Amino acid sequence: MGQVDEPRSGCPINAAVEVFGDRWTLIVLRDIIFGDKRYFRELYAGSLEGIASNILADRLKKLVALGLLTREDTRPGQRAGYSLTEPAIQLVPVFAQLGSWGSRHRPTNPTLRAGAELLEQGGPALWQEIMTELRHSHLGPKSPA
Repeated sequence: MGQVDEPRSGCPINAAVEVFGDRWTLIVLRDIIFGDKRYFRELYAGSLEGIASNILADRLKKLVALGLLTREDTRPGQRAGYSLTEPAIQLVPVFAQLGSWGSRHRPTNPTLRAGAELLEQGGPALWQEIMTELRHSHLGPKSPA
């Protein structure tokens, strides 16, 4: 998956859907953003939705190819960690809006819904705080503010 295909059209909504329109890509990013899962094994074992290992491997490769994640260079036998890039960090408000919509219009687990409600209630100030923390932990101390 080294090459990223050109979008079918120049429509910005289509361009986003082509990246995030499958059932797993946003879930993998959610688990990295909000679950602080950085390794394949953590993502696989901690998947609430039960992602298959081959699907997880494919999505991680796709997200690296798309520039939403970086993968640590490791020696054979070492586990590689994944880090968010700035474009992925900027998805926090999108996740907040998706969670808000899902809480209102779909059946959800009360415990998991509470996190979405906190994100909604915290609004842009909380989203910025989360993005600042993600930049520090994923991009390093010299990351953009």
